[in-house]
Amino acid sequence: MRTIKVKVLPYDKNWKADFEKIKSEIENAIGKMIITVEHVGSTSVEGMSAKPCIDIDVVIKDYSVFDNVVSHLADIGYIYEGDLGIKDRHAFKYSDKNHLQTHHLYVCPWHSRELHRHITFRDYLRNNPEAVVKYSSVKETAAGLFPDDIDKYMEYKSGCIQELYSLCGLE
Repeated sequence: MRTIKVKVLPYDKNWKADFEKIKSEIENAIGKMIITVEHVGSTSVEGMSAKPCIDIDVVIKDYSVFDNVVSHLADIGYIYEGDLGIKDRHAFKYSDKNHLQTHHLYVCPWHSRELHRHITFRDYLRNNPEAVVKYSSVKETAAGLFPDDIDKYMEYKSGCIQELYSLCGLE
């Protein structure tokens, strides 16, 4: 059991601005090497309750620029962690980013299945307010039941996620 505090908050309109600050810093460092920077995850969906952590996918054309992206991200405090078991989704942790909202940063080639999943799910939720209400409720309940157990939190909400994936054509 991982004892990671689980905190789910109501949607915060500042999350969009928080993303833009992170995106700007990333684009200033690697903008010429990438296609785009995508705000994904629950904080990217208006009205969605979420853990206050911005999920970001940096999209590259292919791996020909990857080493340069890793190097330039290191210059601004990001540390490459590998794919963490998910093909074509490369994770980065960071240090010295107190001026930015807590975030998860990933680099994905444009053909990545994980990137496709993130975008498809985000866009489905953005266009289906009833799904946002349902998923928010499940997440809030899970956080209330398992405030000290991220694994149980994830397990509790997995049925809802699978149902929503089915509705948006992901599984």
